[in-house]
Amino acid sequence: MYTIIGGDGKEYGPVSVEQVRAWMAGGRANMDTRIRAVGTDEWRTIADFAEITGVSSGSGMAAGSGEVLINLGPKLEILSCYERSWELLKKDFTALIGVSLVFSLLFLVLLYAQKQGLFFLSPLFNGALSGGIAYYFLMKIRGQPATISDAFSGFKKPFVTLVVASLVVSVLVTVGLICLILPGIYLAVAYSFTYILAVDKGIGFWESMEKSRRIVTRNWWRMLGLLLLSIPFILLGIAALGIGIFVAIPLITGAFVYAYEDLCNPGK
Repeated sequence: MYTIIGGDGKEYGPVSVEQVRAWMAGGRANMDTRIRAVGTDEWRTIADFAEITGVSSGSGMAAGSGEVLINLGPKLEILSCYERSWELLKKDFTALIGVSLVFSLLFLVLLYAQKQGLFFLSPLFNGALSGGIAYYFLMKIRGQPATISDAFSGFKKPFVTLVVASLVVSVLVTVGLICLILPGIYLAVAYSFTYILAVDKGIGFWESMEKSRRIVTRNWWRMLGLLLLSIPFILLGIAALGIGIFVAIPLITGAFVYAYEDLCNPGK
């Protein structure tokens, strides 16, 4: 029997292995859900319990079913993310466009500084900016009041974590690209949620990176598809006299954050 911590932060249980599996199948729990066996005080993740996942250490296959571990957990619905993002944008058009414009200009400043040889500025501020704007959209998605100061949450308590995460992610992705390219592409997608996790959950840089990697890996191709779908939206925005880009950016950001909420906080 087990006790788990739900998406609302409350404890549920004791429940059986079958109930935990049913919650996973229904998207109410995933491999990163905190859980402990009854009679113990140590909180672990569901992924740590082979008797629940049916996967022995290092085997990667579900016992008696042939299902790969990676298939457990919620599935990312790409079109749904963009559809909900569009509805969110229509609902709060001025605020989302305004914040996106401000952050787009800040990212352009970082890009210009990098071309001028100030390479250290990008890893120093990229994580804080990325995590902050994503957190602002996350608050909007959750129906919570959000101001421009919330978009700069990355410069508050998690700033050091985001700086370190940005540096480590940049190094690992670069090394991966040098090593036959494919490892770099995998890591670039797998670490997508690193910055928003650090801001939203308040966890350390390595835990944010690893949590993002584990969660995204189970939907890696779908996540890649969601990111690639942003390209035609950007091109359409540019084609619309360049003005459309200011609609495309918040649309893409919203879809990304909806993907985060679906995969990292299922059932919330």
